Amino acid sequence: MAPAMIGGISHHKIVMITGVSRGLGRALSLELASQGHTIIGCARSQDKLDTLMEELPRKFQQNHFLTNLDIRSDLSVKEMAKLVVETGQVPDIIVNNAGCINKNNKMWEVSAEEFDTVIDTNIKGVANVLRHFLPLLIKKKQGIVVNFSSGWGRSAAAEVATYCATKWAIEGLTRSVAKEVPPGIAMVALSPGVINTSLLASCFGASSALYQTPEAWAPNAAAMILHLTTEDNGASLTV
Repeated sequence: MAPAMIGGISHHKIVMITGVSRGLGRALSLELASQGHTIIGCARSQDKLDTLMEELPRKFQQNHFLTNLDIRSDLSVKEMAKLVVETGQVPDIIVNNAGCINKNNKMWEVSAEEFDTVIDTNIKGVANVLRHFLPLLIKKKQGIVVNFSSGWGRSAAAEVATYCATKWAIEGLTRSVAKEVPPGIAMVALSPGVINTSLLASCFGASSALYQTPEAWAPNAAAMILHLTTEDNGASLTV
């Protein structure tokens, strides 16, 4: 059975998601796979990747591909891009989801190591993906890139200055690269909203349970991402 066709165009998509083993990345991958889309994912936990691979629904001609890598490593991302080309699974949509946050603290009390980890993951990790995957989309003359931002990429909050700085950077990076990509490509900054994830719990503590779960969030997020077009290039959106 083939994916649904409208006007002779297949709506099956190959979607690459970073940080796919937990939280928003995991929920989004399960939702998209349940709709018949193929998932390409990466994360740092092999055990969680193995579990996710077992749980991913398989419909139509899906051939999901998950790999253990750290997006902070430019070489690892380069190797992943090479594998994607070799297997003929260049993504139609890229979701730069992987990210981390500093422990609540005043900026001058955040250690240099923790600061570097957040910067290297949230900014350099996204840059590594763009460096090696954008050329693949440009070569096939189409593709959507979604860079996960945050409400704190458009506002400020005490004790998470490092995280805020990275998400403000994502907003600026997205808008700038959107001006560089050729026709057929769109780059969007997307704030997921306030979701009950481990990242939120690190800031809000027990009150994070008052917000919706990643599983409840995923259907709306998937629908929004799948309906993005080149007309959205450069936009800052919120699920």
